[in-house]
Amino acid sequence: MNELAGKTIAITGASSGLGQHFARLLANRGAKLALMARRTDRLDAEVDAIRATGGQAMAIALDVSNAEAIGPALDRAEAELGPLNVMINNAGVGGEGLALDITPEQFDQTFAVNTRAVYFGAREAAKRMLASGIAEAGEARIINIASIAGLTVLPGLTAYCASKAAVISMTKGLAREWARQHIAVNAICPGYIETEINAHWFATDGGKKAISRLPRKRLMDITALDDALLMLAGPAAGSITGTAITIDDGQVL
Repeated sequence: MNELAGKTIAITGASSGLGQHFARLLANRGAKLALMARRTDRLDAEVDAIRATGGQAMAIALDVSNAEAIGPALDRAEAELGPLNVMINNAGVGGEGLALDITPEQFDQTFAVNTRAVYFGAREAAKRMLASGIAEAGEARIINIASIAGLTVLPGLTAYCASKAAVISMTKGLAREWARQHIAVNAICPGYIETEINAHWFATDGGKKAISRLPRKRLMDITALDDALLMLAGPAAGSITGTAITIDDGQVL
């Protein structure tokens, strides 16, 4: 239960949804957490909650679409928590819009957050893992949160699907590039999970209809990714790299 005790883990998009859930899960396993997002008020509240239960965490304001800000944010995390062991590139945006309607600005924002930020988040993490010796010790882990959207076509989400397909591809490329430096780079491809961001829509008639079309006619619980995340963040991932794990309750079948 304490396989991550003392490990420094950075999570982007940690103010809500999966990022917030990951923070609570990893705090319960003894990790030291750097929670990163734009909404610092929510980060501060989450840090207070983790510290109230004996955990260790800090909040760092970060807009991941600003690639130049990622490195300094990780420097702050290491200065307070120690060398970075695990980087979880979780921040993402929806990118909804038909190809004939979506603006260049919307397209660019989708790729800036979902793809470019993951690339530079991984790169800045790897730099620090190599410099600190964490990589040489075999403890360096980078986990990119992709999506089943990167594996299939979702109507009206072409830009989003493309951005997540790129994440899967770059995960494999970076894993190959850093294999001899002992940095494990993997991705998780979740299906539809009910969170505070989408719960309202799934309660509508349109949302219920969408759920009815899924093979098991249900959404996944937010805990569905827990075991995969813990495995990829911990000792068990020592021989796992370049993998994209699909966890979708059969939604792409």
